[in-house]
Amino acid sequence: MLERTLAAEGYDVRAAADGGAALAAIERSAPDALVLDVAMPGLDGLAVCRRLRAKGLALPILLLTARDAVHDRVAGLDAGADDYLVKPFAAEELLARIRALLRRGHEPAEVLAYDDLVLDLRSRSARRGGRDLGLSAREADLLELLLRNPRQVVTRDVALERVWQGRSAASLNVVDRYVSYLRRKLGTPPLIETVRGAGFVLGR
Repeated sequence: MLERTLAAEGYDVRAAADGGAALAAIERSAPDALVLDVAMPGLDGLAVCRRLRAKGLALPILLLTARDAVHDRVAGLDAGADDYLVKPFAAEELLARIRALLRRGHEPAEVLAYDDLVLDLRSRSARRGGRDLGLSAREADLLELLLRNPRQVVTRDVALERVWQGRSAASLNVVDRYVSYLRRKLGTPPLIETVRGAGFVLGR
C-alpha cells in the first residue's frame, strides 16, 4: 500500500521485505530517503537505523511503528531516525513528512556504501568504520568504480578506461599499484580480492 501511495506521488520506490534486504539494497545504491517499519523480520527497523548511522550514512530516515509510548519514540530517535510516525496514520501526513525530510539539508547526501565503507561522491572522501581514509583523487575514482560494481569483476582494461581514460594515459600495472594503495588504506578485514587473469572484486 505504501509503495503504491508513494509511486502515485511520483517517487521512484524500492521495497525490501526485511531489514537484511534493506541494508543490501542500500549498499548497492543509497536512496534519497528511507521509510523503515520498526517491526520487521530479522533485523528490525531500529537495528537497521543504527547500522546505517554507524556507517556514516546521512540519508533521511522516517520510522513507522505501532508503539506510541514516549520511550519508544525516544528509542527511535536515539537510533538515528530523523522522524517518527505512529500507526495508524493518514497517507497525507506520511507524504508531508517525507517532503519535509527531503527538504532538510537541501540535497540529500550522494554516497556509495558497502559493508562499513562509505564514499561521499561530492567531497570524494571515504570512511571505513568511521575512520577517514585520506584518499587521493585517483584512489577515490577507482574506489567509486568498485563500489558501483560490488561483487563483480572489474577488469584492468575497464579500470584504465574509466579511471585513466584509456591505455594511452597509463599501463595495466598502474591499476595494480592503485589497488594496492586502496587495500592499504582500507585496512582489515580486506574488501578487495584479486581474480587472477581477470581483475578485481569488491566484497566477493
